[in-house]
Amino acid sequence: MTEMNRQKQPYPLGAHAQEQGVRFSFVSRSRDCGICLYDRETGKLLDKIPFSPGDRVGNVWCRFVDKIDPGKVTYQFYEGDRILPDSRGKVFPGKAVYGKERPLEKLKAGFLTREFDWGEDACPRIPYSKALVYCLHVRGFTRHSSSHVAHPGTFAGLMEKIAHLKEAGVTTLEVQPAYEFLEVPAPEKAGQFPDAPSVCGRAPHQPKLNYWGYQRGFYYAPKAAYAASEDAPGELKALIRALHENGMEFVMQFYFPREVKRSELAEILRFWVLEYHVDGFHLMGEDLPVDLLAADDALADTKLWYDRFDTAALSQEEADWPHAAEYNDGWYYDMRRFLKGDEGMLESVLYRMRHIPQNAGSIHYLTNYYGFTLADLVSYDYKHNEANGEENRDGNDYNASWNCGEEGPTRREKVKKLRLKQMKNAMCLLMLSQSTPLIFMGDEFGNSQKGNNNPYCQDNGVAWLDWNLLEKNREIWEFWRQLAAFRRAHPILSPSGELKLMDSLSCGYPDLSYHGQNAWRPQTEPYYRHIGILLCERYVRPQDGTLLYLALNLHWETHELALPRPPKGMVWELAFSTEGREETQKQEDGAEGNEMTCRIPARSIAVYVSRPGQENGREIGKGKNAGRGMADGKDMEAF
Repeated sequence: MTEMNRQKQPYPLGAHAQEQGVRFSFVSRSRDCGICLYDRETGKLLDKIPFSPGDRVGNVWCRFVDKIDPGKVTYQFYEGDRILPDSRGKVFPGKAVYGKERPLEKLKAGFLTREFDWGEDACPRIPYSKALVYCLHVRGFTRHSSSHVAHPGTFAGLMEKIAHLKEAGVTTLEVQPAYEFLEVPAPEKAGQFPDAPSVCGRAPHQPKLNYWGYQRGFYYAPKAAYAASEDAPGELKALIRALHENGMEFVMQFYFPREVKRSELAEILRFWVLEYHVDGFHLMGEDLPVDLLAADDALADTKLWYDRFDTAALSQEEADWPHAAEYNDGWYYDMRRFLKGDEGMLESVLYRMRHIPQNAGSIHYLTNYYGFTLADLVSYDYKHNEANGEENRDGNDYNASWNCGEEGPTRREKVKKLRLKQMKNAMCLLMLSQSTPLIFMGDEFGNSQKGNNNPYCQDNGVAWLDWNLLEKNREIWEFWRQLAAFRRAHPILSPSGELKLMDSLSCGYPDLSYHGQNAWRPQTEPYYRHIGILLCERYVRPQDGTLLYLALNLHWETHELALPRPPKGMVWELAFSTEGREETQKQEDGAEGNEMTCRIPARSIAVYVSRPGQENGREIGKGKNAGRGMADGKDMEAF
């Protein structure tokens, strides 16, 4: 092989196969630097090629080396006596063992030489109004033996669970870091790949396992240890192709610490869109140029999520970022406090349930990879992170949770029954809100992390999803599945823009309205914890006059709410109730003669739907699903 000083091309950085050779480009302030070439099969050093003064453009050294077969070599760079892996390597050949320390000097980058047959692959481009997001950890999702997949903890194992995700109503997968990172950095190397204390909640000097992966990584390569085979790129592409074939999207989390140059971010995102057909990114880190990324024309149809978009800029008419979405904890904390019965939450809750930013989307969630799972949210008042080895000092101390009367596991039937109802209430708040809902893996069937709200280092049963609970907690799984179907069947629950609280169609009903003990008179004083919400389907389907009435009562006492009279020829029918008792459907004529009241048991949510019936509109709960909770009403699928 020989080195050729073809026309200097410092960008793109890294190594790129070209006709008859490879062009290398490396950033260094050292004058003693160059390229190490190795045999891909044996790892033997084939050549050490120094950069010459004529190869330098600023701090970028670039050289074309001819007569290289990219499929037969790997490479590294060197500075003096230091061997450095290419931070822009596209693949690191060899089968990586998860949890085993890998010294940086042994990471040799290779080239993407295998052609992948994408067939007729097309990104689904699901609008935010139709999306249901599911956040997961690639390894933790199927690593538990109960997953019964052929390749647990891998991209291939995840692909085996697509049928479950579809049944759960999922349209969009969000995965925690799945690019290459060192989960066990050597202590002396840990400083080169600092993790994110603000996310992981641990001191940066502790070089323990980083299960989550929020640290500086190799942003162009899929994580080799998440592949069942030695072909991590091909396995990830097969997963994404399979998701697309099932009408589902793939969104990747990317964490960028401050030392990563912000000018490189767009290049990284474009690479994953072009090479892997990725549908979107959740951008994580401080001071990211998110406005510039959102305005990048090449990413104009790629989902971009961030927790601090410039909402003022989004509201400007010239801003057209329908692919961008805010992703923050505002909804998370307000709804948790409302769920456990805190005072003074109604006005915030009503705003959160209807809010959709102008010209952008909004992702809302009650649980996520950090904090309690849904089952733990109703089972623990306090975090229990002792297993992390930090004397329970890590993780968030404020969880806005309530254990329903006893901390942790319990045998008391009364407590277990209340916890089940609270989980259903939480699911209703999530799915009856009008922006884009997100659920964390396993919450659909009550997975627990044993009270650990920060399992960043737990590569074990604490953080792995226990699939045995799918059958054990069948009732909550069925409730979730049918609730997802209910949301799909009623698009007024997921409008493309924020509803206006106005009767703009002059049809007799606003798109959205609120009600208290008397119809059309909401009561939102601080001590109220119950409200009625009326939604008119006509505003999203002009020929459909169906009305939905959401009765929320998160107080510890039973309350009555007024239902406005439905249109002539229609009656109110109880669709479902988290209480699931006959008293939920109890109703009587209102004193004013133009409304009716429904009795909503303590800490419960009931949903009524208008149906054709007796013209006087007084018949409530006479349909085949009357009084049923969804868990025992298979006919709910008809909605």
